[in-house]
Order: sequence, then structure tokens, then C-alpha cells
Amino acid sequence: MIETGIRSKKSDLYSLGLKSGRIHWNYSPSELYEEALRKREGILTDRGSLLVDTSFFTGRAPKDKYVVKDGTTEDIIWWGNVNQPISPEHFDDLYNEMIKYLYGKELYVREGFAGADSNYRLKCRFVNTLAWQNLFCYNMFIRPNQEDLENFEPDFTVISAPEFTADPQRFGLRQSNFAIVNMTKNIMIIGGTGYAGEIKKGIFGLMNYLLPQRDVLPMHCSANVGKDGDTAIFFGLSGTGKTTLSADPERGLIGDDEHGWTDTTIFNFEGGCYAKTVDLSEEKEPDIWNAIGFGAIEENSRFYPKTRTVNYSDTRVTENTRVSYPINHIKNAVAPSIAGIPKNIFFLAADAFGVLPPISKLSPGQAMYHFISGYTAKVAGTEMGVVDPVTTFSACFGAAFLPLHPTKYAEMLGEKMKKHKVNVWLINTGWVGGKYGVGKRIDLKYTRAMITAVLEDKLDYVDYHEGSMLGTQIPASCPGVPSELLRPKNNWTDEEEFYKTADKLVDEFNQNFEKYKDFANEEILAAAPKRHKR
Repeated sequence: MIETGIRSKKSDLYSLGLKSGRIHWNYSPSELYEEALRKREGILTDRGSLLVDTSFFTGRAPKDKYVVKDGTTEDIIWWGNVNQPISPEHFDDLYNEMIKYLYGKELYVREGFAGADSNYRLKCRFVNTLAWQNLFCYNMFIRPNQEDLENFEPDFTVISAPEFTADPQRFGLRQSNFAIVNMTKNIMIIGGTGYAGEIKKGIFGLMNYLLPQRDVLPMHCSANVGKDGDTAIFFGLSGTGKTTLSADPERGLIGDDEHGWTDTTIFNFEGGCYAKTVDLSEEKEPDIWNAIGFGAIEENSRFYPKTRTVNYSDTRVTENTRVSYPINHIKNAVAPSIAGIPKNIFFLAADAFGVLPPISKLSPGQAMYHFISGYTAKVAGTEMGVVDPVTTFSACFGAAFLPLHPTKYAEMLGEKMKKHKVNVWLINTGWVGGKYGVGKRIDLKYTRAMITAVLEDKLDYVDYHEGSMLGTQIPASCPGVPSELLRPKNNWTDEEEFYKTADKLVDEFNQNFEKYKDFANEEILAAAPKRHKR
């Protein structure tokens, strides 16, 4: 076995059964660039980033994600479509087959941390067959110093081999690709897919499993902090404006995707960012634009003809084009990525039905209910001039990554909210005055004004009234926002149509919540939206 690079003293892959022909330990980005280019894994762009393809899979494959069901996990995991069980026997057989495949292969090994708070961090080891995926791990996880590496003993190991595929019938899988977590053996194996996001979200799912056992709430959110140390958290599904609204030149970025909430801190799980780049421009997303340079990895994009300039409007491969880069590529990133407990939390929803108030304040029960719901609405396609919004619900704004039942995380949120007197706000970044196609989308400048008013405590001194649909507290006024905009019904020309549309959304909320209500407490159940009385 030939070993190169900086390795930790006790590092040994033999215990995993890995006997590689050549192992590259903790290579620097420059060395990994050289390797990726030597092996023709990617192409240099004119900005110094590395452009790669993830092959057939250009996104996660949630239907091919499994958790080993054994004595450790049987009574803890939220089993179902999100967490599909696989037997220990099938895992062992597949693992052994994968190890055989890797025998003698050239491998790249990376050691890093998940969790900026040293009291709760997870020591991870990543074993990759592709140099660019090892660079992805360098970008996305917290980078140890040399002293950390000297005595590095991993808590968890991820082995990723995109070229290795499995026989589904033999190993109890749906198809030949897989991402499987074994909580007892502290190993995750990924095969048949080159999408690097499987590695990132595999560790996120693990943190979602481990941290609640230590009274730490894991969250799929972005977070920033003001000059006075006031932390804000932003939850929201795709298209709600989470990245845009959390990026504030006047506030430091803690992180853009994954965080933990302890009794004293909010901390980022990651050491980097993994941003969408479809239609990216310097004007729309200056932070992301300026972060792309040497060390960044651009996935599944294409060049303008006869250039090495990336065309971010080219979606011929996928609309899920992405870039990964270390968080220190962001100018106002906080280092280390830790801040105090939050003062304000924002739930962002792009309501295409146009009935949610632009801003409202939630009680703890309402916060838990809407956290479990994880609502937004997407615009459907048009046919014969008819356009109907489609509701989207994702528990805790990240259902695909929850190993425990959503009510567990929601109750933790409610407890922390009460203990630390945290304000939770529901922000509608969608439509007003009618549904999509009738009303208009709320102007971004007004949404920013609402966020700013909250962060500057300016809504502490205004009157509120109770909304009839959600029962939330709606401010009567907000600096920089027309007062009539704050009352949804007043912006509709047809009052009866407003009530009809609102009641339809209430029904969809309640229908979605049916699958959670048997595990929800009375405080959460009492916060369910109600049809209008008229």
C-alpha cells in the first residue's frame, strides 16, 4: 500500500477491510485539482473553479436511501418512506462486496468535522474513489488543523464509490444505486451515484439522529448574526427566498443550510456552502457569484461555446446545477461559525394562493404546528389559461433528512422557544391580492423591510390583531410597508373568493397534518388553522 499526503498517526483503513493500491491522505485543494485533472474528472473554468459532471444522478435519490434496522435503531427511527429499513445481513453482504470492489483501487481519504461547536462536533472520515468528491468534502466540512489530525480517531466513516453498483434483488434494494447508514457500525456507504450531495445530507441525517439525544435541536436552516450579537434563523423550502433574505451585508453569515441549537449557541454543521447556480448572476446573488473561484466545484453546468466561461442559464443537464465552496469564500462569514441563541426565527412561505399575511407572529403552539407542516406553494404549469398553485409540505422544512418523528423536533423547538423567549415569525414571500395569475408577488423591498423591522425591534411597539385563519398575531403597521398590504383580505377585490381560497388552504393544512396528529401534543393540535366564520 502506497500512502501520500498528511495522515493522522492512528489512521488505518485495514480495520474497515480496505486494502488499497494507493491512498492519498488529506490532500490540499491544489493537490486534488491536480489529481482530478490527471484523471480527467473535471475541467478548469476561466474563474479557476473545477467543473464536473455527477453522471446520471444530478440530485439526491431519496427512494434509494436506507437505514439499517437493528437493535440500535428499531425503536427510535421514524420508519417509512423517509427512512426505509434494510437488514443487517443485507448491509454486511453489500459492504463486503463493495470492499472487494475497492481492493487495490486508488483512494482519497479526508478527515474533517461536522459541527463548529467543539462540544458537539462529529469526527468524520471520508473515503472517495474520485478526487473531486474528496475536494467536495474538504469544502463542505470543517477542516482540522495539523494538531487535530495527529490524534484523529473518526466517530463515523463515509465510503463513496460512484462506479460501484449493486444487484438490487440480491441486496434488498430498489435499484442499483444506494445510500445506506449503519448507526451501530458508524458507517455510511454510497454507491451507483456521483451526486456529492448524498455525502453532505448523509452526515446531516446523522446529526439529526445524534444531537436530539444531547438536547440539541438540529435544523435545516440558514442563520446570521448582527453586530450586537443578535442571531436570526431562516427556515424555508426552495423558492421562498431563504438564501436571499439571510444574505445581509450588515450581518455576519453563520451558515446557509445546517445548524444546531444548544442551550448557549447556534452553530453551523458545515465548513462550506452548496448553492444552486441556475440563472446565477452577480446582480442577483453577489455573495455566491464572488465565492466562485479556485477551490470551488461547479456541478453539471456547461460553458458558452468555445470558452471556459460557465453559462448559468444552460440547464440542458439539469436545473439543479450547484457549486460548493468553503464558507470563508463568503466575505462576511463568521469564523468560527458559532453565535448565541436566536432572538428571532423566520418561517418563510411563498404562498401562491395569496391568503397568508405578509408577516405574522406565532405562539409556541403555532410555531410547532407550522414547523411540522413546513409549508410553501409552488406554481403549476398552465393549460388553456388555467393556473392553480400546488401546496408543498415538508416536515421541519426538511422531511427527507429526519430520522426521528417530526413531532420530536417540533417539541424541542417549542421548549427552546419558551425557555429563551424567542420570537417566531411567519413571512409570506409569495402573492397578495389574489392567487398566482390574479394577484401579484409581494415586492422584495417590502419583505426586506419586514425582516429589518423585526431585527431592529421596531415591531415591539405596534398594535396587533388576530388573524381569523391562522390565529396568529398580525401587526397593524410596519415601517417601510404600506399598512393595507398587511391585511390579506383587504387586497382582494372579491371577498367571497378570498374566503373560499383561504378555506381550501386550511383544508390542505389539516389534511397534511393527519399523518402527524397521533404523535402531536394538545398545544400543537390546538394551533391548527381554522375555516373562516362568516
